Amino acid sequence: MKDVSVAAGVSQATVSFVLNDKPTETISPETRDRVRRAAAELGYVPNGSARALREGTSRIVILNVARLPHGGTGLAAFIDALDAELERLDHMLLVRYRVGADDIGRLTAMVSPRAVLDLDRIYDSPDAERADGGWTEGLAAHTAVQIRHLVGTGHEYIGLALPSSRVPAGLARLAALRVGYARRVLEDLRMPQPHTLTLGPSAIDDRRSLAEFVERHPQVTAIAGLDDETALRVLAAASALRLDVPGRIAVIGFDDAGQGEFATPSLTTVRIDTAAFGRRLARTTLGLPADPMAPTPAAAVVVRRDSA
Repeated sequence: MKDVSVAAGVSQATVSFVLNDKPTETISPETRDRVRRAAAELGYVPNGSARALREGTSRIVILNVARLPHGGTGLAAFIDALDAELERLDHMLLVRYRVGADDIGRLTAMVSPRAVLDLDRIYDSPDAERADGGWTEGLAAHTAVQIRHLVGTGHEYIGLALPSSRVPAGLARLAALRVGYARRVLEDLRMPQPHTLTLGPSAIDDRRSLAEFVERHPQVTAIAGLDDETALRVLAAASALRLDVPGRIAVIGFDDAGQGEFATPSLTTVRIDTAAFGRRLARTTLGLPADPMAPTPAAAVVVRRDSA
């Protein structure tokens, strides 16, 4: 900071005011530009440890997604937007994927983060529905969009396609939540309760499971996948069994992973504005009001393609 003050011809206090963007200090635009230019030329970066001592925390936000499925585009878009907004607000995001005993507690002690966003714990808690927005804008509301689309297009008996039992605990928990939400939606609509179709772990198992499912439940005319990957596996099994989609069985995915557009038939799915949720969460985490210039998260929408 002393080097920057000498290069810019100002006091160290002025350098601090400019680089910390103190709105209460009256500093001319020319001086601010001169200080920022000198800092950039000298490669000056504020000392993180010193700043953490002064502010009480570092400018790191920890996001824990340890047991949640990492392959979906929805979570990736959420993380990217959260990261970008935090960076714009002079903070950094640290994403933790590993599961370990008190892993987050040890990490918190090491870096003194500004905040910990523990999605893994949220979806593993009895209060998951309320914590993630529930029936307003959370997983329950998104599930309702998927199920209501099938009911609205004339399907009375619905199947729920789930991955095999050999899945990570986090995905199994999400599957259990989704099944519970789907049951409540159909109950509210006074429709028959859904039947579950468990796939995998191999393509041969998928075909066998689907064949047994349609024989056991011939009244089912539509299948809702836990996610796009699960729905695409149903499409592949149906093709191998020569089951007409959507004539015999309509299929709908969830989370619009992108590959569904190229399937045959192309996969109808549910798209969620996860990036907007990420941007909003960044500001909420830092105690900032919503950005009036940023769009609010849009409601989940059905991407209509050929499979349903």
